[in-house]
Amino acid sequence: MTSWQILLVIILVLGLFFRFANLDRKVYWSDETFTSIRVSGYTAEAYTNKILEGNELGIKDFHKYQHLNSEKSLPDLVNGLAVEEPQNPPLYFMMVRFWVQWFGESAAITRSFSAAISLLSLPCIYWLCHELFGLPLAGAIAMALLASSPLHVLYAQEARPHSLWTLTILLSGAALLRAIRLGTKLNWSIYAVALALSLYTYMFSALVAIGHGIYVVVNSGFRFTKTVKDYLIASLAGILLFSPWIFAIVTSVSKTQETTSWTKLKVSLILLIRTWLLNLSRVFIDLDYNFLTRNDLMYLVIPLVAILFCYSIYFLVKIAPIKIWLFILTLMGVTAMALILPDLIVGGRRSSVVRYVIPCYLGIQLAIAYLFAAKISMSFQIWQQRLWRIAMVALISGGIVSCAVSFQAQSWWNKYNSFHIPDVASIINQSERPLVLWSGVPPLDLTYLLNPNVKLQPVMRQTIDLPDGERVQKHSLKPIAEGFSDIFAFGHNDPNSHLVQEFLQQQQYKLKEVHRSKRWIDPVYETKLVLWRVSKAQKTNK
Repeated sequence: MTSWQILLVIILVLGLFFRFANLDRKVYWSDETFTSIRVSGYTAEAYTNKILEGNELGIKDFHKYQHLNSEKSLPDLVNGLAVEEPQNPPLYFMMVRFWVQWFGESAAITRSFSAAISLLSLPCIYWLCHELFGLPLAGAIAMALLASSPLHVLYAQEARPHSLWTLTILLSGAALLRAIRLGTKLNWSIYAVALALSLYTYMFSALVAIGHGIYVVVNSGFRFTKTVKDYLIASLAGILLFSPWIFAIVTSVSKTQETTSWTKLKVSLILLIRTWLLNLSRVFIDLDYNFLTRNDLMYLVIPLVAILFCYSIYFLVKIAPIKIWLFILTLMGVTAMALILPDLIVGGRRSSVVRYVIPCYLGIQLAIAYLFAAKISMSFQIWQQRLWRIAMVALISGGIVSCAVSFQAQSWWNKYNSFHIPDVASIINQSERPLVLWSGVPPLDLTYLLNPNVKLQPVMRQTIDLPDGERVQKHSLKPIAEGFSDIFAFGHNDPNSHLVQEFLQQQQYKLKEVHRSKRWIDPVYETKLVLWRVSKAQKTNK
């Protein structure tokens, strides 16, 4: 075994360890709890309506909607997504349902599906590099970069579709290149199936498919060759396989727009650029930098990674054949432009959402893998080869150190809505028999860390339309039972949380702030939570 092979094995083993370590200790954040709702077969509406009836609830009342049951089946899962979240195709959620049926139900087991799927991406990126570069060293380096990437490790430990999407992007790309090279019906059929699987995993796979089409047409010299004809037939077959979900998207387009409206928040160009650079660095080195609690080391890391990225693209276009650099640029460019242009023209922050831009980051990793492989194997000067080896080892080591830090943490920047949950749960769990009041979205992420003796009760909120057209929020609270040792209330990233505070004070309850947390995940997205201790005294008579 050569030293390179030993190093690769060590990196792959570390990548395996980081993906499966502490899966049960991570905060099961709000998006993951909605994964469990989907997998159970319930709709979010059914869960919300039941929880917000105003009654006192136990932890089991919340978790009922997080587990498989005899009332709901696979068709209920698919129908719930089609009606409420058509932008989330069903493949991942269906696979997770089968996974938990086989291995059991817990946060760690649910997440382990993503971790296992992410391991399949390692040989898949090697296959893609083999088809694209024909350089075994480039494939080995790409595997090492993917295995040690803190971004991919974070998503491998999350019960969301991102690891499966990463796999299908790599699989469809490799299948396309192989089909072009061999030109057989079997290989084009494999590409059609891979494309359909990718579309059934993530809606933005359509952008990757458009990139494939541009690559095939340009690489064929804009001529209607046999390759173009075979590609059109295969891609049409993939789209036809996906057509049932296209119908679901079209019929529920208003729901899609509603659930993604937060991405249209207008921000300045400077803030967008800062976020792009930060997200780029997170692919390789991630020390949990955010725009409130800053890590000064990232001031060095961010520009160095940006320079490496720019040089890798320059080197790729200058040295590599067009069929190589065109594939990488179309993989990156179509997704990037589809997100960046709307942000620049009409405003928004779509391009700052890391998970939307995974195809771009995979293209960047491919370009940097090619750069390192070419410089190490083709440089005539020994000192140049050593210098690039050092740079490669430093970059991969930065990723390993980042993973070593993040895998021990309960929360990280990707759990932006729930990073404060451990602190809040710790305070509440110290009470002997506490009651928790809240308003807004039911706090499923919090219930995963609360003791079984904790009870919860919603402050019900109703929107009332006044005759003059104005809309006001009205709150109500059912009588609180006796016998609680402590009563808490919290506002969780909710613009109406101050109304809850005002309502309780109007009801003659005394509130004392016991915890406040705030964090900027990027220059425009702030998460915050305030926890109050409510006095046990009942409403006073006037």
